[in-house]
Amino acid sequence: MPLPSDLARITAHTRLFGVMGDPVTHSLSPLMHNAAFAQMGIDGVYVAFPVTDPADAVAGVRALNISGCSVTIPHKIAVMELLDELEPSARQIGAVNTIVNDNGRLIGFNSDSPGAMAALLEKTPVTGKHAAVIGAGGAARAVAYGIRQHGGRLTIVNRSRDKGRRLADEMGGTFIGPKEFTALGVDILVNTTSVGMTPEADRMPVTGDCLRQGMTVMDIVYNPLETLLLRTAREAGCQVVDGVAMFVHQGAIQFERWTGLRPPVQLMRETVVDALRAASVNQ
Repeated sequence: MPLPSDLARITAHTRLFGVMGDPVTHSLSPLMHNAAFAQMGIDGVYVAFPVTDPADAVAGVRALNISGCSVTIPHKIAVMELLDELEPSARQIGAVNTIVNDNGRLIGFNSDSPGAMAALLEKTPVTGKHAAVIGAGGAARAVAYGIRQHGGRLTIVNRSRDKGRRLADEMGGTFIGPKEFTALGVDILVNTTSVGMTPEADRMPVTGDCLRQGMTVMDIVYNPLETLLLRTAREAGCQVVDGVAMFVHQGAIQFERWTGLRPPVQLMRETVVDALRAASVNQ
């Protein structure tokens, strides 16, 4: 009995890629990367690895000669000390979201920062703009680093004052608590928290009166496709940048580093958007 075509192409020569995290079953990265591999004729397959112990997982990458891995919550910091080399930007950001296996040498870098900036720069310049980043986790670090690298002024908004101040100090920005934040003078607002993510899609990280016409508002949450924050911002006359844009751009950067080829960015976006729309219909 012949194998289905998608299985028949997997052989002993097929390169293995994946995403490690906990939880990770919801990830759309396998769908996005496998669509890109198929489009480009690359003999590779990308799967999701539920990982609770990053040290064992990185040892597995070495032992099984896995070609590359995405790293997601909560392991972006823990994997850093387990790798052979860190690119300078990953060290400065303090988080790794991508591992490249270079002939057995594991190199860590961060595609979240350039991915976020690529998404943001499609809608607005960053140089000389005042950007407020909500959150102080790994994604916030990546976005904050990108904003400073592109010449933007930075404010960190976070519930934990110690964590928020620490990030602001490290990135050369200022800190303010969410209760004091009014967004006065802010040109760009970026939510890097999970507030507004399905299944709690009726929440947003700031009040509606913080959103003013002329601002650019970005939300890294991509499920739902249009969060309450983005919908409210759009209605207030703001430019909006959805989470799919950053997700796809950072994935495209990973793809290029792993394969050396320019990725099919539009196909990757269409694949993710179609999956999100199908999921919303079935809810």
